Amino acid sequence: MPVRGAYSGAMKLVQEALRAGHSGSPLRRSQREPVLLLGGAGALGSAVLERMLSAAPVEVAVIGPLETGLQGLMPLPLVPTLAEPLLTRARLALLVFDVPRHANGRERSFYLPQPEQLPALGRALRAGGIEDLLIVLPHAPARLPQALKTGLASLDEQAVASLGFRHLLILRPSRDGVKLPAAASLQGVANWVLSQLRWMIPAPDLPMRPAKVAELTVQLALQLPRAAPGTRVAPPELVYAAAQTQDVAGLAADWLAGRDWQAAPLRSWRGGRS
Repeated sequence: MPVRGAYSGAMKLVQEALRAGHSGSPLRRSQREPVLLLGGAGALGSAVLERMLSAAPVEVAVIGPLETGLQGLMPLPLVPTLAEPLLTRARLALLVFDVPRHANGRERSFYLPQPEQLPALGRALRAGGIEDLLIVLPHAPARLPQALKTGLASLDEQAVASLGFRHLLILRPSRDGVKLPAAASLQGVANWVLSQLRWMIPAPDLPMRPAKVAELTVQLALQLPRAAPGTRVAPPELVYAAAQTQDVAGLAADWLAGRDWQAAPLRSWRGGRS
């Protein structure tokens, strides 16, 4: 009997050790440092919020009262003038520019950043202690020069880059143009002609599903603090590659490390285009 009891006790310790080894990160999500999200509304913003909540607590910028039961979601009231530092416990911030949509009650409370606010947002974030910043900037791929897909495209972006963030990453996923209603027959013909132009756009520039853009965004954000400091611009081709592989985390790691991510085999095609 004593031998059997000792054996049972030893097996219990082994099982507990195995459970601890398979538990993932040694820190529970509630113990991790939060991530700040500005732009939690819209198709892309909500997808980023959902994915990030599965990995870490999220402070989301709000402009009104927010009632939610989502675990790990913490509202952060935003001063509309952006004249004061954003006081946050986070060191990593995600700034997602997205088009508005018919919002539910929760999304109406989320702050929706505007492109012209980029310099002011950058200053408020840096003054509030943010060290790592990831910006998702939609763009019209057919109008963007090739050189700007991997570089700073405006004076506003250059101004943010000069603020002294340890890591600054700008992601340029492609997007659809604004869809106008066909109020008349001629307008309908014009819309049809414009829709056919998508076949003249290179495949990497075609719009991707928000879920795929969000998956890559979150993987880049989680790995960014461990990368070499500096300013990076992720081109649409990176989003296109992420939409075709199951290993988005590996793709993000290769790109952040400066490895040849384009040479990596695409292990599956999951129809990432919208």
